[in-house]
Amino acid sequence: MRTRQVTVLGRALRTGQARLGLALLAVVALVVAFGPFFARYAQDAIVGPPLETPSARFPLGTDILGRDVLSRLLNGGLTLSWMAILAAGLGVFLGCLVGLTAAYRGGAVDATLMRAMDVLMSFPEIVFVLLFVAMLGRGTLLTSVLVGVAFVPGVSRVMRGAARPVIGSEHVLWAKANGLPPRRILLREVLPGVTSPLMVEIGMRMVWAVSAIASLSYLGFGIAPPAADWGRMVGENQDGLPVAPLPVLAPITLILMMALGGNLVAESVARVVGRTDGKG
Repeated sequence: MRTRQVTVLGRALRTGQARLGLALLAVVALVVAFGPFFARYAQDAIVGPPLETPSARFPLGTDILGRDVLSRLLNGGLTLSWMAILAAGLGVFLGCLVGLTAAYRGGAVDATLMRAMDVLMSFPEIVFVLLFVAMLGRGTLLTSVLVGVAFVPGVSRVMRGAARPVIGSEHVLWAKANGLPPRRILLREVLPGVTSPLMVEIGMRMVWAVSAIASLSYLGFGIAPPAADWGRMVGENQDGLPVAPLPVLAPITLILMMALGGNLVAESVARVVGRTDGKG
């Protein structure tokens, strides 16, 4: 089973689409990891007149407060990255837990869990996060957790659908007949059989987490000012867009590269999984 998953992943990553996605993600990862070391100014330092055009001193100009756009760009990706990874990881973990439990238990447990997921799914993700932020207060960790919880219904439904045929297979029925504990059956017998859709979910939720968290940062629910954040940079400088577009376009470009790169890789894996399952 593990060999099959490695083969699927390897075939997906050999496609031109996946390679392009990986290249985009690599560029963003380099900016996130090493950008702060190359920033010329502190991210909150006012170093020039507002909305100054690009020059040798300010390659991307200055923002609406007179801060160096390039320095803020190089410092601004870390928060978005760890928040997106945390949100996607939490959403996939909890969604997988709920979906596998519902598929394994069936009956009343299945119905109860899925009805609860229907209630959560009735709230748009952004509205769900904003509702709880309004009650509990703003914070990067809280926002990440709420975005992750908002992903749980969708992930749980996918994993439940993928797990049900596996749970009905002979090796799982044999494990049940021999009295193996449910947790061991789920981890050792069921989970390896659903890793292909699980990989797709991880990729897609990562893309959606980037989009959701960047949108929330734009609305002011990400990292607190004056610290740099790509989503917040767009919101802060949108009024100066007609005069100085780079303070807005530069962070948007990196956000799009991150989202598009992840989407290309996830779609490549999904296509290979679909072809492999169809042949199987």
